[in-house]
Amino acid sequence: MQLKNNNAITAYAVFLLQLINWAAARRGFGPGEQDWNYVEVRKGAHLFYWLHYTTANVSSFYERPLVIWLQGGPGVASTGCGCFEQLGPIDIEGQPRASNWVQHMNVLFIDSPVGTGFSYVDSYNEYAVNNKQIALDLVTLMSDFLRSHPEFQRVPLHIFSESYGGKMAPEFALELHLAQQRGEVQCQLKSVVVGNPFISPVDTILSYAPYMLQLGIVDHDGFKNISRVASEFSRLIYTGELGMAVIQNIKLQHLIEQIIGNFVFYNTQWRTHEDDDHRYGEGPKLSEFMINNVTKALNLTDMTKWEARNVAVYDELGSDIVKPAVHIVTRLLDETPLRVGVYSGVLDLICATPGTVNWINRMSWRGKQKYVDAIRQPFRSDGYLEGYEKQGGNFSMFWVLRAGHMVQQDNPAAMSHILREFTNYG
Repeated sequence: MQLKNNNAITAYAVFLLQLINWAAARRGFGPGEQDWNYVEVRKGAHLFYWLHYTTANVSSFYERPLVIWLQGGPGVASTGCGCFEQLGPIDIEGQPRASNWVQHMNVLFIDSPVGTGFSYVDSYNEYAVNNKQIALDLVTLMSDFLRSHPEFQRVPLHIFSESYGGKMAPEFALELHLAQQRGEVQCQLKSVVVGNPFISPVDTILSYAPYMLQLGIVDHDGFKNISRVASEFSRLIYTGELGMAVIQNIKLQHLIEQIIGNFVFYNTQWRTHEDDDHRYGEGPKLSEFMINNVTKALNLTDMTKWEARNVAVYDELGSDIVKPAVHIVTRLLDETPLRVGVYSGVLDLICATPGTVNWINRMSWRGKQKYVDAIRQPFRSDGYLEGYEKQGGNFSMFWVLRAGHMVQQDNPAAMSHILREFTNYG
């Protein structure tokens, strides 16, 4: 009799969990349960999130962690580039993606900064003007999200990001941790992981010329011309002429295009046609897909038109774009218990791996000696070498083979290894 009662209680508890799941979830676009909403993070500034509950075979969504995904640009939409070009359950052809994150965990796509993707502002005065403001806006969104989805307050939380999102994520993680310490937010933040991050613009840009020379992309004349312009960018940064440094960076991009022609900055080994136009997270095909399909499915047709990349977001950040955020990574390692990870596709130029390695080597934190003493190890998937990893002092670095800027898109097997390392999918 007691066994029957216990079985009945267990069955009832599972049923209640399912009811909680169903009450929170909605049908959106693509497989699985979803939820989405706007949060007014400041007066006139509205961030949009799109939650994909895991499609894993579990009795409750909350058995699996919650991963936040932040895109780069700044101004490229997570709901487009991230969800449909890289890690969501389906691609922009409407076909299932064999390696997607939702099959393992809950994924929260956030269009950040305000004005990106589905996010919008009431006027230009509400655009973010620095990384700190972006971080605080994200904390406000998460505070609202966790109040409306209280079950996730007890679920392990991880922040993953890419490119300029890799600059936003560390400060967001720091501010979220501080808000948690003050009792303003309840969450279980465990790690922040940044992919091909634009954390130290000087190191990134000074690495361009030697990286391209070593790969045979430029000759010595090209090397000297690119080095000269990159050195001037470095000088402007160190003399505090940040506005001029932004302009110099644009000049450098144009110079590289003139020297090497129609070349993909995001993967040096992509085979491209002379008529191809590769841009990060944008393009007419993605825009048409989002506007004609996703906007309708989420019933957002009366909202601001979805944009693959909002140039105004970039412009309003101005000189803050070229400021480094290495000190924020240091604070995370010195002042919080969070794990910090960096992964870098070695075929990327725009945030080239040598530049990333350089700022990591110079970075100083209390656990650095453990990292220095650690031996870099290969990691494999099904016996195939996918990259190398080095871990110590709460910090991890992953060198990913056969991948450029978009690691999940280029080498999903390596990305799965990194995901498991930080989340264990549970």
